[in-house]
Amino acid sequence: MAEINVTPLVDVMLVLLIIFMVTAPLLVTGVPIRLPESRARALDQDQRPSVLSIDRDGALFLNDEPVPEQALPQRLAALRETLSPTDQLFLRADAGLDYGTVMRVMGELNRAGLDRVSLVTTAGTTGSDSSSTRSSGDQ
Repeated sequence: MAEINVTPLVDVMLVLLIIFMVTAPLLVTGVPIRLPESRARALDQDQRPSVLSIDRDGALFLNDEPVPEQALPQRLAALRETLSPTDQLFLRADAGLDYGTVMRVMGELNRAGLDRVSLVTTAGTTGSDSSSTRSSGDQ
C-alpha cells in the first residue's frame, strides 16, 4: 500500500480543535466583571501583573483571591513590599459600580503607596467582548 491514510489524523486534529475551543475561554478570565469601554491604546506587557478586581457587588479580589474590605489595607501594604518600583497594579472594576466605590479602592491604593495603577477596560469601538489592558496613566 503506497498511500497514506490521513483520516485518523484529521479525526484527531478535529477533536483537539474542539477541546481547545472549549477550554480557551475558561483560561482567560478570573473574576467575572463587565469592564467599561475605552478607546485608549493597549499597554505593552512583559510579565503577568498583579490585578485588583471589584465585581458588580463590590467584592474585592487580589489576583483572583477574595479579600475582605477590612483586610484590604494590610493586603495592599504586603503587596507593596513584594512589588518593585516599576511594577504596575491593574485595577479591574465592573462598569455597573458607582464612582464612589472605585474611588475608595483607589484611595486605599494611594495610601498603600501603590501609585502605578492602570485601569483595565474593553475596546470600545470594535464591539467585541475581548478584554484588553488600557492605559489610564499613573494614579
